Amino acid sequence: MCLVSAVAGAPDGDQLFRAHCAACHGDKGDGGVGVPLALPAFLESVDDAFLHKTIRLGRPGRVMPAFLKLSDAQIDAIVSHIRGWSGKPAPEFSDAPVKGDPQKGKTLYISYCASCHGVHGEGGKGTGVTFSRKRDLPIIAPALNNPGFLTAASDAMIRHTLLYGRDGTPMRSFLVQGLTETDIDNLVSHVRSFTKQPEVAATTPGTIEKIIMAESPYTLEETVKNLEDAIVSQNFVLIRKEFLEHGLVEEGKENRNQVIMHFCNFRFLFDALAIDPRVGMFLPCRVTVVEREGKVLVMTINPLYLSSLFNNDELDEACKEMHSLYSAIIEDATL
Repeated sequence: MCLVSAVAGAPDGDQLFRAHCAACHGDKGDGGVGVPLALPAFLESVDDAFLHKTIRLGRPGRVMPAFLKLSDAQIDAIVSHIRGWSGKPAPEFSDAPVKGDPQKGKTLYISYCASCHGVHGEGGKGTGVTFSRKRDLPIIAPALNNPGFLTAASDAMIRHTLLYGRDGTPMRSFLVQGLTETDIDNLVSHVRSFTKQPEVAATTPGTIEKIIMAESPYTLEETVKNLEDAIVSQNFVLIRKEFLEHGLVEEGKENRNQVIMHFCNFRFLFDALAIDPRVGMFLPCRVTVVEREGKVLVMTINPLYLSSLFNNDELDEACKEMHSLYSAIIEDATL
């Protein structure tokens, strides 16, 4: 549904931001899972075109999703809302390419940039936020080789950031660090060369099953007992088992043919939360056993499906491991 201003009939940027952006970037743009958009040094170094393209295209594999269903007018309204946190007009950057030597830029990049942005421009690790530990720095170094970033950022914008840095972040002015403007042009050319790297095709949620499910040849009670043994054998702790309707209906009236089991490997949980706190949506682990029409079915959410929604390549590895563990537990219990 389009969120529009009751006064002028135009899209309401504040409402759109709260609906689509605030969960990650904070109601006031002060950051969270996402970067702090209200940071003055950020707003003074990016133009509105960059913000618009970033919202439209996202950052494939880097948490920031692409908002393909929003209209241009809706995105413009969000950009205007974000720009409202700055007391200065948006900067304007030329679309002209910066002319530099990418090979010389590569040498400089290894010395000055790779420690934060990665040798291949892959960016910093994780989101920097967990449920128990706030990030040490206001931003995690962005992935410079990301196709979303390279499409959204002009050479002139990248050059401006290198020239002046961003106060309040680890990104320091390269002029202050002793580089010349020619050096910076070479760096920009090297960053732009990341565009030529082959892109990995993204997996779309529609191609992945939402749940893992298997039919058990055992009774419901036997299957639950088998699951208890399988869970422990995979180094998980069984937290509790209860009827699926527990707490939803009057005690004693639950459907006894529906059982849910909660279990956890706390090391895995801690490591996964450090990568992306959104894993709290499906961890600790849960497996449901139901008896329906004479069949006993064992099912759980598919971590690979959630991984495709989260848009975090680093989290993908944890979700693949979780998928393997779920599959092994269910297979052991139903053989």
